[in-house]
Amino acid sequence: MENLKTIALLDANVIYSAPLRDFLLRLARANLYEPKWTNEILNEWIKNLKKNRPDLIPSNLERTKTLMDFYFPEAEINGYEKLIATLFLPDRSDRHVFAAAIKGGANLIVTNNLKDFPKRNLEQYDIEAISPDDFVLKLIANNKQSVLHVLGILVDSLQKPLKTPKQVLDTLEKCGLKKSAKLLR
Repeated sequence: MENLKTIALLDANVIYSAPLRDFLLRLARANLYEPKWTNEILNEWIKNLKKNRPDLIPSNLERTKTLMDFYFPEAEINGYEKLIATLFLPDRSDRHVFAAAIKGGANLIVTNNLKDFPKRNLEQYDIEAISPDDFVLKLIANNKQSVLHVLGILVDSLQKPLKTPKQVLDTLEKCGLKKSAKLLR
């Protein structure tokens, strides 16, 4: 997070979980970082969620995607496809994420699959792969009050059913934000 503006590409596995996605996007709305993604990334999380959660209403997932694009019109990266063939990663299917990060000027790829984005492959582009938990820890280190404010807004928005800050942090912890939730308690 050495750069003045943190630009973070959110991998599909990070936006898959609704509570984590909601928290990360609220942090972006508070201008704590600039989010990036591609249509391919958004379609990937929707496809995986439909497969794993057939109980969800597909139109609700599409609505979420539409709202993400509405609230973050600068987030979608296009024109990265030509870079894909020039990149090397352990899992070839992740090259589109890497290419999008390069094209979008991201300095971070927020992902749960750190092994798929080795430092030696990313560093020549000044990009770092980081877990969602470590990403939120960095945001806390840079502006703890703003992160706490966003957490308060998130808690207040959860009306059906009402949730306490502890319950929200417990949920975020289950979504992988173990160190961050502990620090925010």
